[in-house]
Amino acid sequence: MGNRLPRKLEQSMKIVGEQIRLARLRRNLSIAQVAERATCSPLTVNRIEKGTPTVSIGIYLRVLYALQLEDDILLLAKEDALGRTLQDLNLNHRKRASKKQ
Repeated sequence: MGNRLPRKLEQSMKIVGEQIRLARLRRNLSIAQVAERATCSPLTVNRIEKGTPTVSIGIYLRVLYALQLEDDILLLAKEDALGRTLQDLNLNHRKRASKKQ
């Protein structure tokens, strides 16, 4: 894989960055204001908004907190359809008791 993310993940990072940027703009906050509230640099907030994959998850959480969106992180992997399907396939099927005669 190297240092680059797969294309699909890069696109997802850019979408998340854009969503964070739009949330900031809706609140009429500058990058500097969000950076101050999130105790990070404006450059870091800018990197988040551009979808740079090297920003740590902790910084993302602080920026989400600064935008009052911290609960959104709980939506990650919430609906695990594949995992639930695999779990259901591995469940032991109940065996019927033999009929008494």
